[in-house]
Amino acid sequence: MIDPRPLTPEVELRIATLDDAPALADAQTRSREHLRRWEPARTEEWFTAAGQTERMNYQLERYKNGQVVPWVLASGDRIVGAITLSDLVPGPFRSASLGYCVSVDSIGRGLATRAVEAVAEIADTELKLHRIEASTLTGNVASQRVLERTGFQQIGMAPTYLHIDGHWQDCNLYQRILNNRDPGT
Repeated sequence: MIDPRPLTPEVELRIATLDDAPALADAQTRSREHLRRWEPARTEEWFTAAGQTERMNYQLERYKNGQVVPWVLASGDRIVGAITLSDLVPGPFRSASLGYCVSVDSIGRGLATRAVEAVAEIADTELKLHRIEASTLTGNVASQRVLERTGFQQIGMAPTYLHIDGHWQDCNLYQRILNNRDPGT
């Protein structure tokens, strides 16, 4: 079990739960227009508590199986962001993919940077990963700055990498090497 961590006096990084579904739906609804250009096309159900319950059931099942670690950025009962390590690969690769978002009303407070740094530390010390990777749309300068501030290096650009906002888009690829120890130690 990964313990919660304070990011600021008001915001805590903690593992998501099914009880977060209504607050996640609220955060997605508040940020719908802002996130549209950075995320896949979403159904109307995505913005409901039922849709987020379905999402969390899937994520939490994968969490139990060691494939994903889903966190929320919580300010009391309100969700102000989410960050996920997905596709955790054990063995000689010891890697995972990072994704994150901050609600539109919490942008500019340094939460993404603090959350990425905390998750990188957890990935290194608790999950014993060697590296984490992330991608951003080529035009997502704010997200690129978060990654660069937190020790990620751009390792390439992938044409038509993700289907975002209704069409295939180019992405910059990043990685952060966490350590050079032997796998799992």
